[in-house]
Amino acid sequence: MASQNELVFDPQLIRRFDINGPRYTSYPTADRFIEAFDARALTDWLGKRAVGGVSRPLSLYFHIPFCNTICYYCACNKIITKDHGRSAKYLDYMNREIGLQVAALGGPRQVTQLHLGGGTPTFLSHDELRRLMASVRANFSLVPNGEYSIEVDPRKVDFDTVELLASLGFNRMSVGVQDFAADVQIATNRVQSFDETRLVMEAARATGFQSISMDLIYGLPRQNIDGFGRTLEQVLELSPDRISVYSYAHLPALFKPQRRILPGELPGPDARLQILQLAIRRLTEAGYVYIGMDHFAKPDDELTVAQRQGRLHRNFQGYSTQAECDMLAFGVSAIAKVGPVYAQNRKTLDEYYDALDRDELPVLRGIELTADDLLRRSIIQSLMCHFALSIESIQIAHLIDFREYFSEELADLANMESAALVRIEDDWITVLPAGRLLVRAIAMVFDRYLRADRERKRYSRVI
Repeated sequence: MASQNELVFDPQLIRRFDINGPRYTSYPTADRFIEAFDARALTDWLGKRAVGGVSRPLSLYFHIPFCNTICYYCACNKIITKDHGRSAKYLDYMNREIGLQVAALGGPRQVTQLHLGGGTPTFLSHDELRRLMASVRANFSLVPNGEYSIEVDPRKVDFDTVELLASLGFNRMSVGVQDFAADVQIATNRVQSFDETRLVMEAARATGFQSISMDLIYGLPRQNIDGFGRTLEQVLELSPDRISVYSYAHLPALFKPQRRILPGELPGPDARLQILQLAIRRLTEAGYVYIGMDHFAKPDDELTVAQRQGRLHRNFQGYSTQAECDMLAFGVSAIAKVGPVYAQNRKTLDEYYDALDRDELPVLRGIELTADDLLRRSIIQSLMCHFALSIESIQIAHLIDFREYFSEELADLANMESAALVRIEDDWITVLPAGRLLVRAIAMVFDRYLRADRERKRYSRVI
């Protein structure tokens, strides 16, 4: 009998419940944001941060969209270029955006978390990286020993760059790998050697980085169980603190680079499941803990400790230990979370620049959460971070009768309970070992927007 903290891989159950659904980096999900929520609305909420004497610490996100080359599997908002004149101009405008947000910001500017994502943040030159961080420090107070992370492409980074990142205050690094198999790398246009990757990770450890995470993808073209097994052996040799094993979602109608991937070279559903099963077995045998939603971490990692202590949180960068932050976001397509609102920036450079030329925050759309949104967000967070939900805590916090409010949802969960994915008791809903891989499907039961809109083709598969 598996304990609650173990993971059960049941191919039959996975096939039965493997549906299309959101990843829930937010609730409501970004596709529910509306354009009626504009720059003025975000400005108002930035100013309300200190109302009532309650000011949360800040998390900062900077989206750097530039890449030197294109990876065919990529679904990120990116711009392929080798022209650093474009990134210099972008930093000029990002600095304007920082100024506008800070001018509107109420409350202290204490930062406990910062993340540079993309695209490829290490596309920026050394001088550009210095310039960006100088602007950050001129406008915000970065606390000592905060979580300051950056996504790194090992193909474009040497020891000097890693040393510079450490001197600028970065102490966490995310390294993209996807797969070390040469034929998979050729098919995806991301050729990256094991030695390049090892050099960056050794440099990070030598310069004091506290945590290194690594991204893998299963379901890529020409991928098979033997090749991915060899990749896992190489990953374990490098021993990152965290490992993400993402499912590749082939959506060429939405993401043009994916049209260069030949559908006939993609592994079939059974092969994908076998690759995932191998990854779970090898990583857990090596001592990694399954955090949830494709994420594994060492037993002493901050994420694992936060999950044990009930402090784990989920945001647009994935799992986090910083639950009580307001997140300010800068750059094209970046998404902010301030109090009960989300706001997403414009997605193209021209639109982004035009708004800032008008001295206006470049907000494309957003949403102000209702009481029902806040309630359901707390439920989905609890399920996805802790695999358990205290019914009593929800009733006290939101002043509802849980079983009456969610009578339809509980009826839907009964089907999952009969399949041993969840256990429903008087005071608790618990995700069982066989349900942990399918927690997205379980969380979807509480998504009011999905219940009203059964069109799910825009989402990736749960597994």
